[in-house]
Amino acid sequence: MSKTVIKVENLSKQYRLGQVGTGTLSHDLNRWWARVRGKEDPFKKVTATNDRTVADGSEYVWALKDINFEVKEGEILGIIGKNGAGKSTLLKILSKVTGPTTGTIKTKGRIASLLEVGTGFHPEMTGRENIFMNGTLNGMNRHEIRAKLDEIVDFAGVAKYLDTPTKRYSSGMTVRLGFAVAAFLEPEILVVDEVLAVGDAEFQKKAIGKMQDVSKGEGRTVLFVSHNMAAIQSLCVRLMVLNQGNISFDGATLSGINYYLSNDSFNVECKSLTERTDRSGGHNFRFETIAIYDGDIEVDKLISGGSYEFRLGFSLKHPESIAAIRMIFRDSEGFIRILCNSSIVSNDNLVLSAAGYYQFHFLIHKFPLPAGNYSIDLASFSIQTEEDNIEKAIMIDVEDGDFYGNGRLPRLKHGVLIEYTGHLIT
Repeated sequence: MSKTVIKVENLSKQYRLGQVGTGTLSHDLNRWWARVRGKEDPFKKVTATNDRTVADGSEYVWALKDINFEVKEGEILGIIGKNGAGKSTLLKILSKVTGPTTGTIKTKGRIASLLEVGTGFHPEMTGRENIFMNGTLNGMNRHEIRAKLDEIVDFAGVAKYLDTPTKRYSSGMTVRLGFAVAAFLEPEILVVDEVLAVGDAEFQKKAIGKMQDVSKGEGRTVLFVSHNMAAIQSLCVRLMVLNQGNISFDGATLSGINYYLSNDSFNVECKSLTERTDRSGGHNFRFETIAIYDGDIEVDKLISGGSYEFRLGFSLKHPESIAAIRMIFRDSEGFIRILCNSSIVSNDNLVLSAAGYYQFHFLIHKFPLPAGNYSIDLASFSIQTEEDNIEKAIMIDVEDGDFYGNGRLPRLKHGVLIEYTGHLIT
């Protein structure tokens, strides 16, 4: 069994808004006296959460509140959430850039961090000098650093500028070198923030490959924060979603991405169609609801390559044999991208022998639409006539996903994604 290399217990971080510091000598004295007596800080407001959209009048805010989790050796943990959710604060605390207000962190092994462009680099020092400085700070001697120097320079692609002060580097060059230093100086734990977004597509692919090698090949642990859902899906097996300083999800990556993307309030209801008057038919057979599920989680934003169940609820006034229920996906220009028809997958008519409420589920195992906005039309047909038809029954957003499992995303304006292989014959 893999051993635990990071254990976080009851971790909280509080910041004071406005001016830095406690503000007055009386505040300092009151806090000191509370600590001496083992009491709670009198200036902490427990109810002040980090919701940047609401001005609640509090001077203090909890960037993190009572965070608890463990990370195993060799695990790649993805961390996502809105801006202000506490992601960067958590990484800074883990990297010992700042300290927690309450709680404890236990780690085993050296931690190398890449939290922002230029982290740990002195702008007046050359790339070579910064490599040696960072290696020394990570506890390595000059011989160990020199042994890794060629690999670092080759990966970063900065050989021509190695002896140039880093203040003259572009942000992309700085990130390349920073990541190479963090990854190649053999840390037991690698912490990477959103900085990979600064690099180009080639570098992002190399960086993701290196993090996979570090985890699977070398048994090291990686914590990865990104807003790039395809990179998260390609790299991470486990995902943690932060919301206003709390962990709202901790589990399988694709389920976590859908959980995060599908709702802002984390409380999605199925879309009612009962009040839709812009429909044709609907006298006997009538669509009532449409809902999309990823496992047991209801979603309204989808990921390319994800598995989704489309649950159509309908009512029937009189018994009838339904020839087909149809679901059509259209892009923003009105072109049909996907057509799902019950008669194709079930072969027989749907014999509904009694009045009442029914559901029909379409399960798409690997969702083939690329990123974009789409609408779903619903239609049903009896043996003789059209029963109900609703155009744009629901609108959906699709985010890029790692459809091909290699971290590379085709940029499509039209069409769908399909699985295929290719090889050269000579």
